Amino acid sequence: MSKSVNKVFLVGNVGKAVELKYTTGGTAVAKFSLACTESFKQKDGTWTERTEWVSVTAWEKLAEIIGKFVTKGSKLYIEGRLQTSSWDDKQTGDKKYKTEVVASEVIFLDGKNQQQQQEQTEEDVPF
Repeated sequence: MSKSVNKVFLVGNVGKAVELKYTTGGTAVAKFSLACTESFKQKDGTWTERTEWVSVTAWEKLAEIIGKFVTKGSKLYIEGRLQTSSWDDKQTGDKKYKTEVVASEVIFLDGKNQQQQQEQTEEDVPF
């Protein structure tokens, strides 16, 4: 059997407030969008920026930390994997798809949140 890799690395800014919810079983789920902007030079020499909006989901303890410390505009480094879900549109009956990043690690790149994240992580690590 051949092996494959599904790994994503992102750096960007959170586009709006994090949506933190809990499943009926009590599992935390955080959802937010991340703006990843790249700059590139066009053929005529002018610089252009292009922003890709990425949907991100985090689960369990990571979701709770994100819900507590991440705000609109927060700069984050995210590691995760791609996951695609599908459903039937209730109005048209068409099959719809959504691809998102399921985060496994988040690092705060803002100075204001790095200390809070470090303190929270140290509380979670048993010594």
